Amino acid sequence: MFKENFSVKKFFTKTFIASFNLLSLDEITEALQYFELKNFKKGEPLIQAGKTCNWIAFINSGLIRNFYTSSKDEEVTYCITFANTFISAYSSFITGKPTFENIEALTDTEVLLIHKKAFKTLVDSNHNWLKFSNHFAEQSYVLMENRLIALQKESADKRYRDLMANHPKLLKEVPLKHIASYLGITQRHLSRLRRQVI
Repeated sequence: MFKENFSVKKFFTKTFIASFNLLSLDEITEALQYFELKNFKKGEPLIQAGKTCNWIAFINSGLIRNFYTSSKDEEVTYCITFANTFISAYSSFITGKPTFENIEALTDTEVLLIHKKAFKTLVDSNHNWLKFSNHFAEQSYVLMENRLIALQKESADKRYRDLMANHPKLLKEVPLKHIASYLGITQRHLSRLRRQVI
C-alpha cells in the first residue's frame, strides 16, 4: 500500500513539475528516485532556527509557515506556503550556514523531500535540472520581493483583501494570530478588517 501511494504522489509531483516545461517526463521520472516521502503532524517543525537546511521539499498536501522570533521574543510569520509548491530555508540551503527561520506544518502535511547532495547530483548531471534550479531560485526571489513591497506599499486593508481573493482556504485553516502576523498587523486590527469586509 505504501509503495502504491508513494507512486501516486510521485505521479502528481511529476505532472506538476512537467507543467514548467523545463524537464521531460523521463528526466523527472528518473529524478524522483532521489525523493523520499515524509509526513509532518500539525505543529511539527520541518526545521528550526539555528540548524542548517540541507533539503528542498515539494508539498503534496497541507500548509506550511515560515517564521522567526523577533527581538521582542514574538513569532513573526512572514511566509505561508500551500500544496504544489517547493519549500526550503533557501538561504541556508545555498550557503550551508544555520538558518534564522523556523518552518512548521500548520496542518498535517505531506512532502516529497530531496537532500542537497542528491539535488546537486541532478543539477551537475543534467542541464535541464540546472535550469529548473535557477527557476526555483528566481521564483523564491520574486515572491520575497513582492512580499516586502506589499508590506511597505499596500494598506493592511488591501493586503487582507488580496489574501482573501487569492487564498480563501487560508482564512479557514490558519489561526488568526498567524494571519495577522503574516499581514503585519495585530489580531485586533485583523478582526476590524474582517468585520468591514463581511
